[in-house]
Amino acid sequence: MKTSFGNFLANLFGARQAWWLEVKTSRPVCTYYFGPFVSKAEACALKDGYIEDLEQEGAQNIRCVLKYCSDPVELTIIEDGEETRGRAVAPALTAQP
Repeated sequence: MKTSFGNFLANLFGARQAWWLEVKTSRPVCTYYFGPFVSKAEACALKDGYIEDLEQEGAQNIRCVLKYCSDPVELTIIEDGEETRGRAVAPALTAQP
């Protein structure tokens, strides 16, 4: 199995690369990360469910980008300082072994 030098260093220092969905909304002004996913296909298959959940919570102007990257530091970033009014803002994540 061929591996790049960058992957070798990431594995050596414990940085893990995986597929993540980065979802941004304009109201509330938030960035959500859903994942990690083992494959691009898995992330794409589950994307619509995450978007539907955010729509049901009233999120507006939802934009989604699929990324292959290290684990995000935060899973939910509230950028406009809005109160959550008693709602949980943490996304539901897939459990990966």
